[in-house]
Amino acid sequence: MGISVAGLLLFLKAAQTAGSRGSGVVAAVLVALGALGVLSVGLSTARRDVSSFRFRGRGRGVQRDNLVPAPAVPDIGGEALDHTAVDADGFEHTVAALCARDGCTPVEVVGGAGDLGADVVAVTVDGRRVVLQCKHYAPDNHVGSQDLQRFGGTCFTIHEADVAVVVTTSSFTAPAVEYAATCGIICVDGEALAAWTDQLALAPWDAPATDPTASIALNGPG
Repeated sequence: MGISVAGLLLFLKAAQTAGSRGSGVVAAVLVALGALGVLSVGLSTARRDVSSFRFRGRGRGVQRDNLVPAPAVPDIGGEALDHTAVDADGFEHTVAALCARDGCTPVEVVGGAGDLGADVVAVTVDGRRVVLQCKHYAPDNHVGSQDLQRFGGTCFTIHEADVAVVVTTSSFTAPAVEYAATCGIICVDGEALAAWTDQLALAPWDAPATDPTASIALNGPG
């Protein structure tokens, strides 16, 4: 805009001078042509700058669009594994932190209203989908067979688990363990959870079916 105005004013001034003096017409024409040349160069430069700016802007936009955010990794610090210092919701996050520590990725806490029994979903290093239900119970509140039956009705058919796990800070009744064994659900009670947390036992998805740390029950009513 500035170049255009300057060129126009210069042209008008040259024309006025030529008209008033009746001479120097050639000089005025040359000045006017020079002004037009400057105007042409300025406009060309401006177009290149704008085009370059737009191109760079498009390039940055494409780069941002192609970026895929990395899945969030749960905190796996010492406090993140303290199952006794959290409530029921926090317990889901401490279990998720255990999964992340043992190499699962991604790991997602999905518990909440309408979760249909799944509290944590993780994928192991070898690609297995692990669905975990977390029971943050007091020591005298045992996980019964009805809890296992509800989870057993969704973990494989709805959540498509390759490995289904119920983790509790408490213990399981004998009928609950029997039902879990029938359905292929791994039970991890408070003692087994402590061993897993302290790395004294394998992760549930790697523990042999006969490993006593993978399923410890308390005899009692179902």
